Amino acid sequence: MKFTASLLPITLLFFTFSTLAQSTISSSVISREMDPEKSILKNTETSENHTTLLAVLKAADLDDILSHDGPFTVFAPSDLAFEKLSKKTVAALLDPSNKKELQSLMRYHIIAGNFSASKILMAMCRGKGKASFTTVQGDELTATMQGVDIILTDNLGNTAKITTADSNQCNGVIHEIDSVFRPGKL
Repeated sequence: MKFTASLLPITLLFFTFSTLAQSTISSSVISREMDPEKSILKNTETSENHTTLLAVLKAADLDDILSHDGPFTVFAPSDLAFEKLSKKTVAALLDPSNKKELQSLMRYHIIAGNFSASKILMAMCRGKGKASFTTVQGDELTATMQGVDIILTDNLGNTAKITTADSNQCNGVIHEIDSVFRPGKL
């Protein structure tokens, strides 16, 4: 009984954060631009916030997979996130001789399955404030809360905040993030 009583306030706290986080991060422009009847790739093609992401997906030959297969959850760096990288780094990644590195970079932003913000938050509740997700690259991203924001952390300690959540697609969901994860030496 004592254990149940101590879990109740923690559970209520996470559900409060869940509600606040979803209302805070779901109201951005991305949700209005994307059509849930279209694929991740088709919606990325029409998004004004993801022109660099689209170029990177096509250069990495991941466009066909994100057009048809799924479901996937994509943590999609916005154009502003890519601008945090140097122009030299972006140009090097888009160089056809670096396709393998580029594929590795983009697979680090994709997990198999359809994980809405509420599913991520529920996993965090079960994990006492943390939840880990394996990317299709094979590495883990850890989700935690910072205030009302969901923060993702990679194996190297780099972080990205979900700025817009739950843009549903016919083959998964997109969560826009404010940084680009760079596995290894990328």
